[in-house]
Amino acid sequence: MSSELLVHPFEPLYDENSEVLILGSFPSVVSRQQNFYYANSHNRFWPLMGMLFEEEITDREEFCHRHHIALWDVIYSCRIKGSSDSSIADVTVNDIAGLAEKTRIRAVFTTGAAASKLYQKYVDCSLPHYGLPSTSPANAAMRISDLYEKYRVIREVLDE
Repeated sequence: MSSELLVHPFEPLYDENSEVLILGSFPSVVSRQQNFYYANSHNRFWPLMGMLFEEEITDREEFCHRHHIALWDVIYSCRIKGSSDSSIADVTVNDIAGLAEKTRIRAVFTTGAAASKLYQKYVDCSLPHYGLPSTSPANAAMRISDLYEKYRVIREVLDE
């Protein structure tokens, strides 16, 4: 499979009341097909959010707005093979600081090592940054209980 130059296919999810921003690297093939964040049914992001907020999530967009969570990705465009973060090249980043200025975002969280490295390398934003482990099925070594312990910081920041 060769890499192809892709542009992020959907808008960030946020509103003026967003208080935390959760960033992935770039949407997976499934997320690109479904036009929404963490759309792969094997990704543990949404079950993890349900655990963190002690609720069943039936409407993902409504859930994010109600809990003041913004979702986006570090990358605006890149070359990528399928969903492989390790294949990412020729990166152009999204305007993370510009989004933060339109909201009440107080902290940025990146999901996975690739997103964290890309954020640190390319993004100029003065907000506190927390690198979190990937919820992808590719990170199968990390159990959901381990992810829960790491992701609790999102609730802690929101509850401040």
